[in-house]
Amino acid sequence: MLFNFEMDFAHSLRCIPMIVRMKLDLCGVKVSLRQWSRFTQEDRAALVQRPAESLKQCKIYRNLLVDLIRQRAEEEPVFLPPVSPETWQKADDIPQSIRQTAAAHGAATPTLQQWNHLSPLQRFALMKLTRPGHENQNFIPALKEFFTENT
Repeated sequence: MLFNFEMDFAHSLRCIPMIVRMKLDLCGVKVSLRQWSRFTQEDRAALVQRPAESLKQCKIYRNLLVDLIRQRAEEEPVFLPPVSPETWQKADDIPQSIRQTAAAHGAATPTLQQWNHLSPLQRFALMKLTRPGHENQNFIPALKEFFTENT
């Protein structure tokens, strides 16, 4: 569930991995890095492992997050509108943000066939790494990892 480009922090889970970021987006809860750092190692591992695919699972995951933020960080949670997974589950079109970021880094844009063979989590990660206002330093390592695996 963790990507190679995340391995520099994966074992300690000192940063929020993509699998958790996807679940946060699906459940509509914002977790700051400061809040994340207050969670125990067991809390973080549980957030990586716990599913959040169905509405029921998302509700349970959201409740867990709310409790952890209140207990560990001693703050009130910040809620965001949940994101529709359709944006990264669509395999029939490469998002413009992916095209633009690849071009900006001098990398080849994935072909539609390559994009189609990525998992939803891989597509989510690439989209997350292209959001404005983020450093996006892992975009090229993620491209290399995903398209080396899938060729």
